[in-house]
Amino acid sequence: MAAHGFNDYVFERRVERGRPDGTTEAGRIDLYKRGCFILEAKQSRLRGGKKAVSEGQMDLFATPERGATDTTVSGLDHVMVQARRQAERYAASLPSDHPYPPFIIACDVGRAIELYADFSGHGRHYAQFPDARQFRIELSHLASQGIRELLRAVWEQPQSLDPAQKTAKVTREIAGQLAEISKALEGRGFEARDVAVFLMRCLFTMFVEDVGLLRKKGFTELLTKCLVDPTRFTFEIDDLWLHMDRGDYSPGIGERLLRFNGKLFKNAVSLPLTKDEIRRLRDASDADWRDLEPAIFGTLFEQALDPIERKRLGAHYTPRTYVERVVDATIIEPLTEDWVGHQSAAERAIRNGSTAAAIHEVEDFLRHLASVRVLDPACGTGNFLYVALRRMKQLEGEALKLLQDIGGEEAVARVAGISVKPDQFFGMELNKRAVEIAELVLWIGYIQWHMRTRSTVPPEPVLGSSDHVQAKDALITWAGYPHPQLKRDALGKPVADGQGNELYVYPNAISADWPEADFIVGNPPFVGGKDIRGRLGAGYAEALWSANPKVNPAADFVMYWWDHAAELLVRKGTRLRRFGFVTTNSITQVFQRRVLERRLADASPVSLVLAIPDHPWTKASKDAAAVR
Repeated sequence: MAAHGFNDYVFERRVERGRPDGTTEAGRIDLYKRGCFILEAKQSRLRGGKKAVSEGQMDLFATPERGATDTTVSGLDHVMVQARRQAERYAASLPSDHPYPPFIIACDVGRAIELYADFSGHGRHYAQFPDARQFRIELSHLASQGIRELLRAVWEQPQSLDPAQKTAKVTREIAGQLAEISKALEGRGFEARDVAVFLMRCLFTMFVEDVGLLRKKGFTELLTKCLVDPTRFTFEIDDLWLHMDRGDYSPGIGERLLRFNGKLFKNAVSLPLTKDEIRRLRDASDADWRDLEPAIFGTLFEQALDPIERKRLGAHYTPRTYVERVVDATIIEPLTEDWVGHQSAAERAIRNGSTAAAIHEVEDFLRHLASVRVLDPACGTGNFLYVALRRMKQLEGEALKLLQDIGGEEAVARVAGISVKPDQFFGMELNKRAVEIAELVLWIGYIQWHMRTRSTVPPEPVLGSSDHVQAKDALITWAGYPHPQLKRDALGKPVADGQGNELYVYPNAISADWPEADFIVGNPPFVGGKDIRGRLGAGYAEALWSANPKVNPAADFVMYWWDHAAELLVRKGTRLRRFGFVTTNSITQVFQRRVLERRLADASPVSLVLAIPDHPWTKASKDAAAVR
């Protein structure tokens, strides 16, 4: 009966697995519930028992000899790795009308289970759930009602555990509060940028309070105190931020603070708020900021500060699962392959009795991961960069967990300084406000995932001051950049178009340089080829075409990003491994196709790894486009 197509909740569910030679072989999922999970069970062996049975024998219904259970950590970890890999293969082998389950479960019978999740629906990267410190559930943990409720949700309502579902509503509500404060401050004459920086500092202070880098409710209590006397608000907040910058004793919080430093708190100055505005800020501070989605918040926060977009606050943003689909295919899949190689080498070393060699393999991967550079040359408020950072921190968490299993806390302590950090992520963006938000999003994401994967606070200063997200044009540069020149006639007078708008020229335009990166990813702006001159100006269009003579002028704007990345990918000595963009749904049409064909048929051709057909894509802007 297990082979029957309607067995959607069953033991020993039959699936057909493909072989490299094109044939198939039958496999059986130990426990399967359609749309919920795949569970693969193994059983480790006792220390001093007989040699561990093979992967095929160590499943739920195998019958190793009594006493054949290994109580060593490495034995447990080995069978769990095998169970996870087998479950992932089964997920890819499900019938086409069965969705990828959001969870796979690895089980060492009678000892522990491990949870891995992928809520994207694409099954391309199951990660430890909820994080590297809590994904393993020991048998004794089942006494906890919270753990039992978690497992009940995995069995019955797995999508309810998607962090994006939990955080999106709260994020919108908080962004709405900030929008009201922003509108009121600008109405009193404060500059939009000053308001933006002020609110970003408030946001970050709320966040570090909830993740434990500032005394619990210390900032919230300070705001409550200011409700009694609003005239003290600027003094109290300025004083707090001064001590956060220095890393010394804060009278307002009542303890010595970590040294945050960084550009965010350098010469920090608050803005005066009314009692009602302080209450709004205090209400926002009351929310739980630990699990907020920085990528979503960046987009919403930018809207909250844009008078035109405020009325549409939260109506559109790029869904995280869409971003993940591009990031996973471009960045995480090759890095996961790297990790599996090191992981397998560590397992072999353990079986050969060399713990030191196994530790060395994991340390090598962590160093490799900490050296990877990611670029988004159209980064906006940092959504793609944040998701890339989060995914890489999840891989780091897996490696740290294995390192702890092999060598204990001492081994983990030796790699305390080896970590995925924001200065590995590079962005290019014309909007200066978006650049500031992107930097903040990266630092929030880094701290958030550091606290989930490490047992120590981040090293001081907590915030770096690198300028890896730059406000600059990603496609061209010119003499006198960033300032274009007025177009003048023979008499030196400015030239205007038919509507009286002054025209500009971009002399000696050439392609812009991009920072070196291992991976390039992003969602460049959509402008149809026929609209480039009208939307960007005749002068800019001419400069763009002049700097990119091999790209047909009728090609859509996004194809200039694609072509530049393709050139870098085949350049001699490049460190670039892969790039992935959201492009236009007209990419199969003649002018876009010519850009691809030239690179695909070149003497040193690029190759397509993944192409996604038309995809609904909502954007936090006035324009929306169908994309590929």
